Order: sequence, then C-alpha cells, then structure tokens
Amino acid sequence: MRPNRLFLFLLSLTILYSAQAQQPKKPNAAEIQLMLQKLNVLGSVLYVAAHPDDENTRVIAYMANEKKFNTAYLSATRGDGGQNLVGSEIRELLGLIRTQELLAARRTDGGRQYFSRANDFGYSKSAEETFEIWKKEQVLADFVRVYRKHKPDLIITRFPGTGLGGHGHHTASAILAKEAFEIAADKKKYPESASQYGVWQPKRILFNTHPFFYQRAGIDMDTAALMTLDLGAYNQLLGKSYPEIASLSRSMHKSQGFGSTGSRGTQIEYFDHTAGEKAADMFSGIDTSWNRVKGGDKVGYHVDNAILHFDPTQPSIIVPDLIAAYNALEKVRDQYWKNLKQQEIKDLIKACTGLYMEVKADQFAYTPGDSVVLSVEAINRSNVEMRLATIKLGDYQSFTIRQQLYNNRPFNMDMNDKLNANMSYSDPYWLKEEGTLGMYKVADQNLISTPENAPALSWVAAVEINGTFLEYELPVIYKENTPVDGETYRPIEITPPVFLNISEKVYVFGNGGSKKIDVQVLAGKSDLKGDLSLQIPSGWKVEPASHAFDLSDKGAESTYTFELFPPATAHSGEIGAMAKIDGKTYNNSLVRIEYDHIPIQALFPVSKAKVVKVELEKRGTNVGYIVGSGDEIPASLEQVGYKVTALTNGDITADKMKKYDAVILGIRAYNTNDRLKFYQEELMDYVKNGGTMIVQYNTAHALVTQDLGPYPLKLSRDRVTVEEAEVRILKPDHQVLNFPNKITSADFEGWVQERGLYFPNEWDEQYEAILSSNDPEEDPRDGGLLVTKYGEGYYIYSGYSWFRELPAGVPGAYRIFTNMISIGKE
Repeated sequence: MRPNRLFLFLLSLTILYSAQAQQPKKPNAAEIQLMLQKLNVLGSVLYVAAHPDDENTRVIAYMANEKKFNTAYLSATRGDGGQNLVGSEIRELLGLIRTQELLAARRTDGGRQYFSRANDFGYSKSAEETFEIWKKEQVLADFVRVYRKHKPDLIITRFPGTGLGGHGHHTASAILAKEAFEIAADKKKYPESASQYGVWQPKRILFNTHPFFYQRAGIDMDTAALMTLDLGAYNQLLGKSYPEIASLSRSMHKSQGFGSTGSRGTQIEYFDHTAGEKAADMFSGIDTSWNRVKGGDKVGYHVDNAILHFDPTQPSIIVPDLIAAYNALEKVRDQYWKNLKQQEIKDLIKACTGLYMEVKADQFAYTPGDSVVLSVEAINRSNVEMRLATIKLGDYQSFTIRQQLYNNRPFNMDMNDKLNANMSYSDPYWLKEEGTLGMYKVADQNLISTPENAPALSWVAAVEINGTFLEYELPVIYKENTPVDGETYRPIEITPPVFLNISEKVYVFGNGGSKKIDVQVLAGKSDLKGDLSLQIPSGWKVEPASHAFDLSDKGAESTYTFELFPPATAHSGEIGAMAKIDGKTYNNSLVRIEYDHIPIQALFPVSKAKVVKVELEKRGTNVGYIVGSGDEIPASLEQVGYKVTALTNGDITADKMKKYDAVILGIRAYNTNDRLKFYQEELMDYVKNGGTMIVQYNTAHALVTQDLGPYPLKLSRDRVTVEEAEVRILKPDHQVLNFPNKITSADFEGWVQERGLYFPNEWDEQYEAILSSNDPEEDPRDGGLLVTKYGEGYYIYSGYSWFRELPAGVPGAYRIFTNMISIGKE
C-alpha cells in the first residue's frame, strides 16, 4: 500500500554518523571480508589527545584493521585556535573545518571520532593555565562519558602528563585521560553518564611515547622498558601497509598542512605503562573472543560459519549465517556488544546483498513547515529473498510497504511531505549557544562527545529476511549530477526563512565621517516580505531607520544600504541586522564553508558586526599584498581607506612595486609560496629603492628561503600566548611608535587570543627591536617587531598576531599597523 502523506521530523540520533554528506559506502568483496573478520573480534581501544592532527594515525589504522578492535580517537578540542593553510577561516569556523577533516581521517583509517566540550583557545604553555580556562570538571566529565560510552579495553595517550608534550592542552589531555581512567568505574562520579551507559574500567592506560619526549628531558629513551608494536604490516585485503593508510588519513588534515607520504616496511611504535594492570604485552588479559559475553558462544558459532562459507564471488551465501548470528545476539544481555555487533551484522548483510536504499529530497535546504518532495529507491542485488516491510519516521509514524525486493529490480516511490513547523535549524550543535573562551555550551547531554549533528532529516527502513526484521537508520539525502564531478552529495539543511548578511565583520571609522553599511537579504523561502532594520550602539546614528523588502523566489537576494554615523570620540560596539516577518523577528546570517575535501558546512550565526571609532592618521594609500596561507588583513586595511592590490608572481618586480606605499607579505608566505625564493632579490631591491616591506609571521619549519630580510634573522618557536601580557616599549622615540599615531600602552588593550607567535630570537645588529613582551615567568621576547632601514626604504618583520587583531577590530592594532605602513613618509 502506497502512503499518500508522510511527516518528516528532525531525528535526534545519539549514534555517530560521520559520513552524512558522502556517497553511500558500497564495500567490495575484500572490504566485506574485513568487515566479517571484525565481526569476530570483541575488543576496543581509545586514543586520546588534545587537537585534530595530534592522533597517531598509524596506531589507529593498525588497531582498527589489523587487530580489528573498535577503535576511536577522543580529541579534547576541535582545533579552533590553530592556523589555517587552506583559507582565511579562524576560530570557530576553523574548528568546524578541522572537525570535518578528522571525520574524513577516520573514514580513511577505520576509526570513530569523539570530542569533549573544551574549546581550543590558542596555544597554552602549561596544563595549569589550560585548566584555568577550560572548566576542568566539565571536560573530565566528558572524558568519563566517552570511556563509559565506548568501553575501551585500552586507553592510549599521545602525550605524557609531565609537561614534556609542550602545549598545555597536550599535557592536560594526558592528565584528564588518567583521571578519567581512575574514576570511570565509580558510579558515584558523574552519575548522568553512569545511568546512561553504565560504568566502565579499562584494562590499562598507555603512553604512546617517542624519543622526542625523552630528548626534551635531556635523557635517552630506554626501549628495553617499553612495550612495542610493529605497525609496518601489509594488509592484503586493503592493498596497503598501515603506514600507507595512516598517511592518507593524516593527509586529510589539509588546513594544518599535514599532507603525508606513506612508507613501507617495519615501523616500531613504543608504549609506556601509565596505570592499570601491568603486563609485557599491551593486549594481555583482554578477551576479544565471543566468550567475553554470556551467550556469545552461540553467536560466535554462526559467525565462524559465515567466515567458513564466505565466497568473495558470491558474498550473499553467508546471509543465513549472519541472520542466525543476529538472532542469537538478541539473547545477549551485554548491551554494548549487542548493539555494536548487531549494527555490524546489518551493515554486512546490506553489503553482501548489494542492498541499496535511499530517500532523496528535491532540494538541499528547507525551512520549518516547508513542503518536501521525496523519492524512494530500494534495490536488492542478490538472490536473497527480502521485503521492504515498513518505512518508519520517528517513534509514532510507521507506514506499511510490504514490497518484495527482487534481484536487481528497483523499487521506486514518490511522496510529498510537510516538515514540522517547530524543527530546529541544522547549524552545528556546539555553536547554537554562546560559550566561553574555554568551553562550548551544549544543553543536550545526548549530544556531548558526538562529532557532529545527526542528519537533518532521517528515515528508518525495516527489511524482512526469512522472518527476521532488520532496521536501517538512514539519512534523507540530496544529490545532483554536475558536468565535472558527476553524482555529488551535500548535507540537507534546515534553515531560517531569511538570512541577513552584513557585508563586513568589522567597520573601523578613522578620522573620516560616516560609512555605508550594506546588508544582503537572502530568501530562504518564497514570497518573503518584511522590514529590515539595523540595531546600533548608543551614541551612533543610522539612516534610514528601516527598509521594506519583498522577495518572491526562494534563493532571491537584494542588498539594502544604511548610512552609519559614529560618535565624535573613540568608541567600540556592535551593530546587528534584524528582519520582521509576519510579526516574528529573525536575525540570522548565512555562512557556508566549501572545500573539496570536506562536506559543505552551513552556519546561521547572529547577524552582527563590530564597529570601532578610532583616532587614526595614516600616510600613503596604495598597498601591495602577497598572500600567504590566507588571512583577512587586506579587507581590514581597506576598512581604513587603503587600496590593497593582490600581487601575483608577475607583479613582484622592483619596478612594478615602486608604485606601492608598502608591500605586505601575508602570514606564512615564506612557508607556502615556493616562488618567493626567486623573488627575494626583487623585494630587497624594492626596499633599497625606497619601499616599505612588512613581513608577518612565518614558522621556521619548511621555509622556502632562509634569507627573509636584508640582514640575517633567525625564527624560533618563541611566542606570547597571554593576550593581556604586558608589552614594553623598547624604543619610545622610534618613528614607528610616533608617526603618524602616538603609540602608548593603551594600544595593546583588548587584544584577542595571543600577542604573537614564532618571534625571531636572533637577528643582525642592523635591526632595531621595538617592543618586548613575555608570558608569566618567562624571559622577555624582544623579537616581535624588528625594523631596519635598508637603502632608501624600510624592512619590518613582525610576529605579532595582526591576522587576529585587525579582523577582530582591535583599535590599537590598526594604529600600530598604519604606522608600519606609514614609516618613512613624514
């Protein structure tokens, strides 16, 4: 019977679903055989560290595919505080990219992924500082939750708890991992997760050590006292060694520039005992057979038969054995292994029969209450007799289908639907509410530890095979065919009905007058009418008070302009766009992140921008900019009246650059632009002939040339992480601090995340060190701003984090940066 009406809903999943925007997995015979082998292994391991890219992908690939353990990585943070080599996104947007890169890595190496609610607030030099900013008890609760949820036999940490891991987040992750190990079995500790998942005691916790950590302590690593694993084995079914798989996984961390080349042959990893049962073999005492669960012997009998009967040319012949194993599992009381292994069996049956099922939506974006056109496809590509019994939507809607699925004969059905008017928007769950510097706010306990949202729309198909019903929980998908890529998938989005995008994130008002504020209104649905207004801080003025808009088609857009007048004196605040539609108020903007290596990500943050009135003078107008790894400095400079031109390789000649008042190199330009080593002489000639060259921070690793300036300087890992750290003026009379703006200590107030990073620690006497700063209890770092006269011009190297401060609208950062551009123009 064909249903004539269905009600879709937002399905609140608590399971991991990390590939919702990817094409459905269609395992080949070798992969099916590996899945079958994993079905016969009851072991679990959890790798623990602090950030995306901290994990040892060799260990994860080996554990998941050689040992066939249920393997996962717990990253304390999403990596928001790092740098971005693929674009200009920083902070929460970068964290979203790195979340998806981790999920892509796990799809590659076979692991699962978890997170805590800790926010990567930037580089930290100690665990003590980290715990001051993170809410330690909350993060510890999240670690305990993951232990109880994943039930690992082994915990493996990437870093030691001694501080030799460098970054304070690294040390904190190891400390939390050990504390969670000690209390996860105590039902009185964090009772919320204990009641949900039960308590759990891992067998042991190990530190995945390396000579690097011992070198930091000034000692040699005693390998005789350590456990070892050779991770260099070759997997015949996958056709790769584990280091080769690991390199593909690690190469998913593209925003961090961690592309990796695979290796072959023996590769030894070392492990040091931290806590739990001591043993010479890390797997000692861990029963990975079906004997570890009561009633498992009967399940194991049928799984052994499936392995015995498996024929890669006819994988469907083992379906009766798998059905028998599935039914035997019904009598197993251990819910963890029962749920995990039943899901594995269902996946195996789907793979063995070539069963393909999907519900495709007609669009990728909807608003609550929208009508939806859906297309159902189901096909069985085997001789196994099966029926599509029901389609289930939620706990209250079940529709009887009773359609026999014959070998290679597709079943298709179309349906119309209306979405629930109270659906939640599908932006990332951890960004829905404003958190703190150190923690994300997550109201729903069921979401804590999950890597991403559940699919926005989901359905459950019940398939009957020989009287056994198997339920498959699947996302509603959107796909289209493109001329270049063919079949492409993207996540379905539930969105607000209107988006209000203010054209800039920050508006900086110097000594000029008003500014035009453009607001793009984008229709998330058709027949959209309303009024647009701009909310402003006290003391500011805006004209007009509002605009009426009328957009007939979904996806249509129109831009409306306001004129904003600043107060007479220096002042900072926020403006916000707001739309009133049918008596309701909306204030969401739209941000989409699109890169080829991750699914498209959509966010709907509050539509707002920072406005800053600053006392600012400048000299010069034309700036040339050589892009590095990507930043927003050009847009920031345009805010205060500079004309910024992006310079490509053909533009980098002394003659062509002489028209610019300054040439600025973007962050990590000498790490990312291979051609700069060939243009360095031209850049130096530009300076010698009277130009001003400003170089922002680079890392000492992988420089394309060591000759960064006209005189020698050496980069270090020195950094000042405390954004409130005192900045001392070493050269108070230097023109870079006096013209055209007088720089004082007030100009270093209100900085975000850090002072600076990778300062030079050695330089030629021709350079003048202008500023000094340091983190608490550390030596002064004087290399953050170096200036030298060279020929008729000036060369400046600065490790201060302008790429964070200018886009954040820090007034003093604008005043100092303008002085750098203006140097020599008195």
